[in-house]
Amino acid sequence: MIGSIHEECGVFGIYSKNTVDAAHEVYLGLYALQHRGQESCGISVCDDGIMRHRKGAGLVHEVFGESDLQALGAGNIAVGHVRYSTTGGGSPENFQPLVVRHIKGNLSLAHNGNLTNAEQLRRKFELNGAIFHGTSDTEAIAYSIVAARLKCGSTEEAVELAMNDIKGAYSCVLMTATKLIAFRDPNGFRPLVLGKTDGGYIAASESCAIESVGGTVLRDVKPGEIVVIGSDGLRSIETHCGKRQSLCVFECIYFARPDSVIEGMPVHEWRMSAGRALARSAPADADIVIGVPDSGIDAALGYSAESGIPYATGFVKNRYIGRSFIQPKQSERRDAVRIKLNAVASAVAGKRVIMVDDSIVRGTTSARIVGLLRSAGAKEVHVRISSPPFRFPCYFGTDIDSQENLIACKFADVSDIAEAIGADSLAYLSVEDAKALTSCDICDGCFTGEYPADVSGCGEKNKFEEKIHKSN
Repeated sequence: MIGSIHEECGVFGIYSKNTVDAAHEVYLGLYALQHRGQESCGISVCDDGIMRHRKGAGLVHEVFGESDLQALGAGNIAVGHVRYSTTGGGSPENFQPLVVRHIKGNLSLAHNGNLTNAEQLRRKFELNGAIFHGTSDTEAIAYSIVAARLKCGSTEEAVELAMNDIKGAYSCVLMTATKLIAFRDPNGFRPLVLGKTDGGYIAASESCAIESVGGTVLRDVKPGEIVVIGSDGLRSIETHCGKRQSLCVFECIYFARPDSVIEGMPVHEWRMSAGRALARSAPADADIVIGVPDSGIDAALGYSAESGIPYATGFVKNRYIGRSFIQPKQSERRDAVRIKLNAVASAVAGKRVIMVDDSIVRGTTSARIVGLLRSAGAKEVHVRISSPPFRFPCYFGTDIDSQENLIACKFADVSDIAEAIGADSLAYLSVEDAKALTSCDICDGCFTGEYPADVSGCGEKNKFEEKIHKSN
């Protein structure tokens, strides 16, 4: 949805037995993951133990030109990251990959997710003299791994030990002088996929990134699994596996690219099925079905196929503006929305329209989009949402607005929300349908308030993001 919820990051890591143009490979992989974060990006390359990196604010093609990729040079291991800030602000100190140089070597870490105990970990390390350069929870992960590495014989053992302490959502790729390590939290909140290339392996947030560099998708990293890739091939550590999976359902609804496959589920098919379920549970008499670009389109196609109501192109999207919801400031999101979408008057004028979108958060953007259809001459607008209503915060990396700003918390009845956004009718996908469509267990805490992990320590604001003198 345009002007909708925030997501966090995408990660990409590659290992090759031979020296390759690793920076260019990661660049292509990050391009495929650009939808997961547009605030900043970075690449780190290892050439026989020497690590070079570049990070910057902006889109992948804005941060990396050909000269930048050449300066990073060739190597046999590399990791990359695209970011939207959830925990931690948008300052350069929080850009990833995070490069750490410690007594037992160097490492470079890229993280997708959000820890629930980052503040507690940070305090523990600070009291022991640690110095944090940024405010993101990725530093807490890095410190946990380095502290464990001082006590054990390998980085993968250190990751295994650190996973006893770090809580919450994390899908990570980590590069050492000789290895690429991919690891995922025991709940599997965020996706992480393994692929193979000629002479090497890839770990990435989505399968589309693996395919973008000519790789073959192998499988998902299991929740709790640590995958170690080195000169002796690929091996797995599963001591943290076995917990009930809790994949964020919004990976299917919104975050992932339609051509990705997550936990065996083709994302395009999932969204089509969500639209079909909406057509069965919330039919409407209408002339056409339209989808709000981009993630509402597949669900609209499913609604059309199930209902028999023709699908039409109701909106034209300006492709030269990034996903506006990833702009960190509300004013920036609002400005982007103004010029991002236009209704196709010839398609909707005089028609009863079913408008399918992926979510409603505050309701202001939905009201504007409905208004675009009214201004273009739509006779009726019936809104159908391919997710349940947001009622609770997320602690695992989806930056949902506070409850006082969520429209589903302001109005007890769906008809009141419909009136607030100017729609003739409104219906959401039910939680039960969302669960039934998904082949694995999901986290639906933002809809139900029932979380699969302890969130009692969450919610503290970072002390470095508060003013010394509070206003009354």
